[in-house]
Amino acid sequence: MSDKVYNVLFICTHNSARSIMAEGLLNSAGRGGFVAYSAGSQPRGEVHPLALETLAKLRLPIEGYRSKSWGEFATADAPQMDFVFTVCDNAAGEVCPVWPGQPMTAYWGVPDPSAAGGDDEQRAKAFWNVATMLKRRIDLMLALPLASLDRLALQREVREIGTR
Repeated sequence: MSDKVYNVLFICTHNSARSIMAEGLLNSAGRGGFVAYSAGSQPRGEVHPLALETLAKLRLPIEGYRSKSWGEFATADAPQMDFVFTVCDNAAGEVCPVWPGQPMTAYWGVPDPSAAGGDDEQRAKAFWNVATMLKRRIDLMLALPLASLDRLALQREVREIGTR
């Protein structure tokens, strides 16, 4: 087993729900082999309460999250990312910063649970469904033999995960 710790950035437009949940899920499941971060192109400035409620239902920590700009991760003194995953449709079409270190990038778009209508139960279910999709993709990534895949194969695999 490699001692390498992989840095992963999940990006979304507002950094208030999907990218926050992905950050929490990977930091829990990655067990020290991964450090996850999240950011947005136009951060909302607050984390959606249902994102935190969903993480709590999964028995994951809910402290310390904040909605922040992806610009924080495009500077020379920011942690160097190994992977950058876009988890929303809007951010996929935006011009991203040039990430130091040329990380692997992939589009892992999932529906925006913040846009879900209905009553409280239906909106909570939308957040739960998105968290489940993100968890499945994160689990697939964690199952990859990262140390034995060449860069091209790894790029293909992480992009393929976004279609599942």
